[in-house]
Amino acid sequence: MERPVIFVGSHRRARDTHAGDLLHPSSQASQSVRDTRGRPLRDLRISVTDKCNFRCTYCMPREAFGPDHPFLPHSALLSFEEISRLARIFAAHGVQKFRLTGGEPLLRKDLERLVAMLAPIEVDGKPIDLTLTTNGSLLARKARTLKDAGLKRVTVSLDALDPQLFAQLSDSNTRVDDVLNGIDVAAEVGLSPIKINVVVRRGLNEHQILPIARRFRHTGHVVRFIEYMDVGTTNGWTPSEVVTGDEIIATIHNEFPLEPLPSNYPGEVATRWRYCDGGGEVGVITSISRAFCGDCNRARLSPEGKLYLCLFASQGHNLRELVRSSASDADIADHIRSIWTHRTDAYSEQRGKIHTGPRIEMSYIGG
Repeated sequence: MERPVIFVGSHRRARDTHAGDLLHPSSQASQSVRDTRGRPLRDLRISVTDKCNFRCTYCMPREAFGPDHPFLPHSALLSFEEISRLARIFAAHGVQKFRLTGGEPLLRKDLERLVAMLAPIEVDGKPIDLTLTTNGSLLARKARTLKDAGLKRVTVSLDALDPQLFAQLSDSNTRVDDVLNGIDVAAEVGLSPIKINVVVRRGLNEHQILPIARRFRHTGHVVRFIEYMDVGTTNGWTPSEVVTGDEIIATIHNEFPLEPLPSNYPGEVATRWRYCDGGGEVGVITSISRAFCGDCNRARLSPEGKLYLCLFASQGHNLRELVRSSASDADIADHIRSIWTHRTDAYSEQRGKIHTGPRIEMSYIGG
C-alpha cells in the first residue's frame, strides 16, 4: 500500500464597578483579543485539580509524584464561583470553548456543580463548547450527572488495550475494562462524539496503534494519536522515543486506507484523516515533528488561578490575586487582554534553539 502524503497548510490550521457584573452569561458579546502573531484567544483549558489517581510515566511518574508529593491544599484552589467568574470574562474576550482538565478532573468533588455554572454561558448568541478530558477511571459513575449538568463531550486518555500494558503505563489499579466501560456509558448518555487520546511512545506502546484503531472503527468515536512530547521536566523525554505522525498514519493506512480531511476550525491541533471505507476518522497531534504554534489559540488556567500561555511554559500569570482582591471584572478583563496581546509563545517551533528553564508539568495545567 502506498504511503499516504500528510498535507500541511492553512486548512489545518462601559466599565463596571462591581465584580461579577461584566455581562450576563446569556447575553455575552465577545471582543476578540489577539497576540503579537495575530493569534486569537479561542480556547481555555481549565485545570480543576493537580491530583490524579494514575501515575502515567509521561505525565506523573511515581518517582517524582510519590506519596509525599505536596499537592495543592484545597484552600489554594480556585472555587467554582471564582472559576465561573473568570470563565465569563474569558468568554467576553472571544473564548468559545472551555475544556475541564487536571490532574484528573473527576477527582474534584461535586464537579458537576461547576459544569452547571459554566454550561449557560453563551458567546455571540452561541452556547459555549464545554468539554472534559479524563483518564476514564471514574467516568462510568459520573457520566450521567455530568451530562445532566450541561457537559457536552468528553475526551478519554487511553494508551493501551492490552490489560498488562495498560496497568504498566497507567501505574494504577484501574483496569482497562473500567475505562472502556466508562467510554460506553458516556456514549449512552450522549457525551459525544467521544475522542480517545493515545500518547504513542516508541518501545512501549507503538504496537497498540492498530488494535486501538480497530477497536474504535465504526463506533463514531475519534481516536487521536499524540506524539510523545517533552512536557514538564520529570518524564525523561528523549527524541528517540517519538513515533511521528507520519509513521502513525502510515501504520494505520497499510491496513485501513486513509484520506485527509480538512480541519473543523482554525487552530485545531489534530490533523484529521478519514477511513476510505467509511469506518470513521482518526487524528494525529504532531507537536514534535510538525509544530502548529502558528495558529495556537489556547490558554490554560491552573487549579490555583495562574494563566499559562503555552503547554510548555515555565511560568504563569497570577489571576487569583486579582480575583480575591477588590478588582472589578473590567479590571481583570483589562489584565487578561494585556497578557494575551503581549504573548509571543511558540515553543514547538523553537524547540532546542532557546533555553526556557524548567517547564510546568502537564499534570498541573492539563494537556
